[in-house]
Order: sequence, then C-alpha cells, then structure tokens
Amino acid sequence: MVSHTLGQQFIVENVGGAGGTTGSIRAMRANPDGYTIEMGHMGTHAVSVSLYPNLAYRPDVDFEPIGIVVELPELIIARKDFPAKTLREFIAYLLANAEKLNMAHAGVGSNAYNFGLVLNSLLGVKPTLVPFSGTGPAANALVGGQVDYMLNGVAETGSQIQAGIIKVYAIGAGERSPVLPNVPTSKEAGLPEFQASPWWALFAPKGTPQPILDKLTASLDKALDDDNVRKRLVEIGGVIPDKVKRGQQPLAALVKSEMARWTPIIKAANSKAE
Repeated sequence: MVSHTLGQQFIVENVGGAGGTTGSIRAMRANPDGYTIEMGHMGTHAVSVSLYPNLAYRPDVDFEPIGIVVELPELIIARKDFPAKTLREFIAYLLANAEKLNMAHAGVGSNAYNFGLVLNSLLGVKPTLVPFSGTGPAANALVGGQVDYMLNGVAETGSQIQAGIIKVYAIGAGERSPVLPNVPTSKEAGLPEFQASPWWALFAPKGTPQPILDKLTASLDKALDDDNVRKRLVEIGGVIPDKVKRGQQPLAALVKSEMARWTPIIKAANSKAE
C-alpha cells in the first residue's frame, strides 16, 4: 500500500544475523535519501542495547523514526498434557514445580526469550531454558511434549491452538485477538502485569531530509487505514496502532521508553549475545 501511495516499487531484502542487528547496521550506513528504510522492531531498537555489548549503533540516535506499523502480542502456551487448565492454575503449578520444568525459546534475544524472561521474573521462577533455532522448531517441540511451555505469537501457533494440540492460557495484550476470541487477556486471566506486545516499525538512516520523512510517515498512515492492509494485519494476530501512537514523535518516545524498560530485565538475567 505504501508502494502504491508513493508510486515507487519496494524491494524487500531480508537480512538475517545477530537478532536483526546486522540489517539495522546496513540500514544505518545507507545513503539517507529515503530510498533505503528498515523494518526494525523491539529487538533491534530496544533489547539489542543491553544484549549486545558492542552494538554498532544507538537506536535512539542513529536512525530517523518514521512510524510504528504493528504490534504482535505473545501467547502463554504449554504442551497439550500440561496439568493446568487456567492461567491461575498454570502459575500455581509453575511456582510449585519450576525446577523440574523447562521453557522453550527461539534463541537469546528472540521475543519468546525476552517475554519468557518477563513472565518468569514476574512469578519469581527459574525453569530450565531450552533454546531452539527458531519459533517453528520450538513450537514443534512443544507439540511433541518435549518442552513444557513457551511464549509465541498468534500467527505461529493459532492453528495449533485451534486444533487442540497445545494449550493456551492468555494473550499478553490489552484486548482479545479476533483470531482467537476465546483466549483471555492476561488481565482477564489474573496476571495484569504481564504485557507482551512486541512491535515493528519503520526507520530511515540518520540525516534523511524531513520532507522525505514526512512523506513516508503520511504514506504509512494511509496504509494503516486501508481496509485490505488492516484485514491482513489482523489475520496474523496484529494490533494496529491507534492514531495517537502513529508517526515520528510517538515512535521516538517508544524507542527511548523501551530501551529503559528492557535494560534492567536483560541485566537481571545476565544475558549477553555476541
């Protein structure tokens, strides 16, 4: 939709490595002419500061914010035969048996890892953490009963939940997902402190001219109001930002607040990624 509004073809280049920070470095060093922008996220522009001791960029200084695109809330899920039926029962079981349990995640710095730390910290438990090469393999291990619980998104696990091959206890969002309307929010289920909505946003290299940034921001805003775009984002479990959350200044404030939020969490877990 942004491509249509601007009359420009977009070439999407997926740059993996180091939790997305490799792609962020490339975007930071690109010519600031508006023709190279990055889809950054909570990991690359907040958690990375504490996770990578030698990070080559400063998320709040070395980029120009364009606007937030979507939030994709995480679900608290467990193997099919996990004893607990509700989130309160899950918490009670975890508190009584944490040393015997394990939590799957998709690698240090992944959303499953980061919000798993948040959940465990809130409950004061220290299960065994089991890393996988991605959320897919981790979810497969959960389906196979090889691990006990994990955090994952609606898009990755919605069909497994609907098929009844894994258990779900809550979604870490302010409202229920239209894709999984029977899954309560963490507040409804009894753990209001647990909010897990990782975000994705567009950034440009530092020094991109303001008129270009304004044009990109306006195009993104128009795309987020398009019915087809909204439908697709909802289908993958996304939460579309309200008008007050959109644009350059709200994103700049979000990056700063998220950096401050995640620093003590990562430090307490003594997590480092090289």
